[in-house]
Amino acid sequence: MKHIFAKKSLKRLLEEMHDDNRLRRVLGPITLTSLGVGAIIGAGIFVATGAAAKSVAGPALMVSYALAGLTCIFAALCYAEFASMAPVAGSAYTYAYTTMGELFAWIIGWDLVLEYAVGSATVANGWSGYFQSVLAKLGIALPEYLQKAHYTYDNGHFLATGSWVNLPAICIVILVTLILIKGIRESATFNAAMVFLKVAAVLFVIFVGAFYINPANYIPFAPFGWTGISFFGVPMFGQTNAGGDPVGMIAGSAIIFFAYIGFDSVSTHAEEAVNPKRDIPIGIIASLVICTVLYIAVVAVLTGMVPYAQLSKDAAVADAFKQAGLPWAEFIIAAAGVAGITSVLLVMMLSGPRVFLAMARDGLIPAKFFADVHPKFRTPWKSTMAIGVFVSVMAGLLPIDALLHLANIGTLFAFAMVCGAVLIMRKLDPHVERPFRCPWVPLIPLLGIGSCLLLMASLPAANWWRLFAWLGIGLVIYFAYSRKHSFLGKELRGEKITDKPVIHVNLKH
Repeated sequence: MKHIFAKKSLKRLLEEMHDDNRLRRVLGPITLTSLGVGAIIGAGIFVATGAAAKSVAGPALMVSYALAGLTCIFAALCYAEFASMAPVAGSAYTYAYTTMGELFAWIIGWDLVLEYAVGSATVANGWSGYFQSVLAKLGIALPEYLQKAHYTYDNGHFLATGSWVNLPAICIVILVTLILIKGIRESATFNAAMVFLKVAAVLFVIFVGAFYINPANYIPFAPFGWTGISFFGVPMFGQTNAGGDPVGMIAGSAIIFFAYIGFDSVSTHAEEAVNPKRDIPIGIIASLVICTVLYIAVVAVLTGMVPYAQLSKDAAVADAFKQAGLPWAEFIIAAAGVAGITSVLLVMMLSGPRVFLAMARDGLIPAKFFADVHPKFRTPWKSTMAIGVFVSVMAGLLPIDALLHLANIGTLFAFAMVCGAVLIMRKLDPHVERPFRCPWVPLIPLLGIGSCLLLMASLPAANWWRLFAWLGIGLVIYFAYSRKHSFLGKELRGEKITDKPVIHVNLKH
């Protein structure tokens, strides 16, 4: 039982980097930044902005995005320090293994599976909506029973919609899964093309929309107040809406936080970076700063073009241009939404299998399956297939709003744990080489933990219970399987390890 808190040494992690069963190192700082931007900009800005500005924060959503971005910057600095120290696949899971021990590493890894899988399903749902909008403008419509998820979510209850499945969401998940199995270089090239189209569309919104801003629309700037804090669904500070949920600038940050999900995925590709100690920190921080600036500019344009109360909840960006007398821009923005959300889905589904791969290499999940790297493509193809099946089922059956909040709380939980891990690692191993050092420790990690907990506290109580349920399932799996099969645990118990993944020694890198 004592081995459940055993830690993997940093020296051992670095030795594992030289294992022949490694992924190809082909990603440079520009590609990693592109992957980060691709993961961040997408469903959040295209879907969540309208609802948050209209009903929660008003024009003060600009400050909400700044607060959420600042929270991510605190976490990003901590991620960058770890990624430069231990440039192997696995992200926060790997970092937790070296600082908090195996049990906490399992909890973080299991939480990351939730973040990437549920986040991918959420994004696939959003992609389906934009794709069907493009089809509608071309005069094409799918049968109603294939247009949306089988369930909707209303007042805490799942209700049948009458639709069988969200077919476009399932199809895009299958397509992205096949692209990812083919290889990381091909995935990155495809993603770079999507990112270019997406950023071009965002810049189009900013520079064209700026000419239609009416400063009077910014008054009142914070119609719902500056706070909006609750605890397990009980409002603590600020206003509430008719349903009793908090509203205000901070509440807006908690809702639109999904727009930032994905920057941490850059660190999961440390094993595929050409110079990970340099490139991973650049990729993480550069992508986050770029996206924060773009987000604030987009919100400034939208709330300046249209009074916040008149914004569309479902397609705020396209609708704002329509209300401004620019209907021709609607199709451009809808098409850009498809491209943007595609790149988010690609990067999220690219990251989940890497976490599975890291956990399998440690024996916490079946290594012969999840740690199998394809002999030709050098990708974790079985892990990718498993994630693809899981995501396609959720995307086809579950509604976007229920998935959205669950992805938010899972991500914030992981970010807070990484910030805490930096504090622990500075105490445990203060002299280890850190090519990138998080500045102002312990202030930055503590600010990261505090801001993550603040935003988590502003989410509805149902999301906490779902997170606890997911982690509970994970603990059952850990004590039933992972604890007994852990390679580190077997070594400490003096047991022979017979089920390590096969090492492909003759593969081309």
